[in-house]
Amino acid sequence: MEGMAWFTHKYIMHGIMWNWHESHHVHHKNALEKNDLFSVVFGVLSTLTIIIGAEVEAYRPLLWVGLGIATYGLCYFIFHDIIVHRRIKIKFKAKNSYLKRLIKAHYVHHEVHEKEGAEAFGFLYAPPKYE
Repeated sequence: MEGMAWFTHKYIMHGIMWNWHESHHVHHKNALEKNDLFSVVFGVLSTLTIIIGAEVEAYRPLLWVGLGIATYGLCYFIFHDIIVHRRIKIKFKAKNSYLKRLIKAHYVHHEVHEKEGAEAFGFLYAPPKYE
């Protein structure tokens, strides 16, 4: 899933779907942003693949694809929306070097407010240079 997320973030969100993702790179005080539509799209895709995989024996592998998308989405919500962007207010301070590196990479990614020029498109992996 990380490879697909990286590809989607770099080439889709910072590509043809920048008009949705741009809302995530600008400061605002709204509870929701246009970028949240990606969650809806991935949620529908996950739900459909789970249902088709569960109901049609020939497409059983889609069940696992859908569960993978759903699990990745849950991890993304917890890490990205709650821990990094604090869309739900919690007390949390990263002590683990792995989490610190991921958070720093994400903050570096957000230093660029334009479609081009951003780096660090991953979610579960950030190169050591972000330590």
